Amino acid sequence: MGKRKNAANADGGAAAAMPLPLPPLLRTLLSSLFTTASENSFLLPPLTYKLLQTLRFIILTFYLFLLRFIPSIFFVDKYEDAVKFNNHKFYDNKYSHDARNDTAIGRALSQLLSALNDIPVSSRKYEVVRSLTEKIIDDNHLDGVPSLREVNRVALSGAFGRALRQLEGKVVEREEEVEDGGEYYRVMKRRIWWVVRLVRWRMRGGEGGLDGVPAEKLAAELVWMVKKMVDCGCVDEAIRRWAAASNLGFLALSADPRLQTSLVKLTAFLFKEAKDFGADEIEESKMKQCMQVKLKMLQVWLPLLCRASNGVDAPSLSINERTELERVLEGIIEGFEQEKQEQVLSLWLHHFTHCSSSDWPNLHSCYARWCCKSRKQLLLLSEN
Repeated sequence: MGKRKNAANADGGAAAAMPLPLPPLLRTLLSSLFTTASENSFLLPPLTYKLLQTLRFIILTFYLFLLRFIPSIFFVDKYEDAVKFNNHKFYDNKYSHDARNDTAIGRALSQLLSALNDIPVSSRKYEVVRSLTEKIIDDNHLDGVPSLREVNRVALSGAFGRALRQLEGKVVEREEEVEDGGEYYRVMKRRIWWVVRLVRWRMRGGEGGLDGVPAEKLAAELVWMVKKMVDCGCVDEAIRRWAAASNLGFLALSADPRLQTSLVKLTAFLFKEAKDFGADEIEESKMKQCMQVKLKMLQVWLPLLCRASNGVDAPSLSINERTELERVLEGIIEGFEQEKQEQVLSLWLHHFTHCSSSDWPNLHSCYARWCCKSRKQLLLLSEN
């Protein structure tokens, strides 16, 4: 019995193992070892360069060994405590839900939406989970009960924010993996990223597999969620979150063309929904907040529309969709005061003229009208 208990304690401890944080000094040294030899190899004698490469390889291999195996020796003493710890961490991280949605049906919907983000589309379980999720959302909305509609709003808003964070993380990882460098550097970096993914996977309790789902799948999932939010009358939260995703908007400019296509479609859809955003507001302060969200959304995502409208095999949007979105963009821009219009149109002109592969969106009429109004304002000031 004593041996069994000790074995159980060891298993529980291994399951509850947590990776140790990397000290800043060690992180700085490792970064220097990665870059110094590659950047200054032409300044070093051949023998010194080979010695430095060998030393770097030994240190990195030892670091990967520590990162992979040492955390497993730090474990919870009691098997029961380890089980409680893992169950608590798994539930909180993987199926987190808003405190305002702390009901049985709310927790169930949040759990389904979280699982839907993590299941690959190729899995036969994906359609099962998605159909069940859609049924719950539709039933909650069609019942017409305010509390059930609130369940949909809070669950969809939380799932949209979670998927958006996952997507940004995927794009960041992809950008770092394709950075230029020597062959040795790229191989070692791939190994380290594999270990980093392993550590993240263990911290999430095995959520989503080691590699997770591709960024394109998450982008398509966001499109589906936004459409559901529109059906449920709660798309305002998606518009705010999309306007605040400035880091993702910047990374999207150099992302994979297929991912850009999905992001362009989602951006176009949200711009159409944002056209009347805040139209029902009565308080002046809330109206200003809505206008600020629209301005931020234009500043973040207008460059992507200018640079990624061609798509891969076909244009990201059809001719009718492009024409409609141009009218929507012009309507949103002309709703601002002259100074804000200048900010947006200057941004559009910069990206429109510097992108040789695209001539859309064409806002020259809106730009001409702004110039005409600015000229009239100057004449009025001169007369006074």
